[in-house]
Amino acid sequence: MGLSMGTAELWVERWERQQQRYAIDREERFTVIADVVERVTEDQDRPLIVDLGCGPGSLAARLAGRLPQAEVVAVDMDPLLLELARTHHASAARYVDTVIGEDGWTEALALDRPLDAAVSTTALHYLPERTLRRTYAQLAALLRPGGTLINADHLPQNDSAPAALAEHVGHRRAVRQQVFAHEDWESWWTAVADEPELAECLAERRRRGLMYGKGSDNVLTVSDHAELLYRAGFEHVAPVWQFGDSCVLVAVR
Repeated sequence: MGLSMGTAELWVERWERQQQRYAIDREERFTVIADVVERVTEDQDRPLIVDLGCGPGSLAARLAGRLPQAEVVAVDMDPLLLELARTHHASAARYVDTVIGEDGWTEALALDRPLDAAVSTTALHYLPERTLRRTYAQLAALLRPGGTLINADHLPQNDSAPAALAEHVGHRRAVRQQVFAHEDWESWWTAVADEPELAECLAERRRRGLMYGKGSDNVLTVSDHAELLYRAGFEHVAPVWQFGDSCVLVAVR
């Protein structure tokens, strides 16, 4: 049984609400990413953008709406989230099922020209440092000179005391915005497991060994990421937006 648009819309909308628990000012963060992409691609007639860890297409859809002339290639390893994206945001991107950082993942993108921008939101912190180091180098090779990597994620401060304060500030803002009234990650996955139209995707997740848990965090700081990016060949690295430990980090090739 195929996935209907109504079912895809239901689960994507629940995903959007659930994710507000984990990304401070999530919509503003999306807007900042789009602002940066718009600026760095303003001279390109048909910008080429890769969305790393696209999930059900949340960022890809917003970029497509903001930059309708752009070509977005959206990457994820989760067959269920990709199926939601392909159904609900079919025209936003070309979706690629591959594992970021594994051998052959860049070839799977089937790019026909250098990238203008690579974007990611709340995804790269799952990669072990060694894998992230290799991934940054691979992205530097794929980007044109002046091309930009934009990573929006949980990026703590280097000093533990300011990091704790930043986390507290972010938590208090989330409380004020009442985001904790939404279901959490585990509840979303528990609920989606009862959706008949997604049974085949869930079976494929199990076959691949994907679990419902959020996975590990590499706990790299802003400075850690900057060091890895400089070593990968990026010339300029700096945060352009931050609230609490939620940061939009930009690296220019």
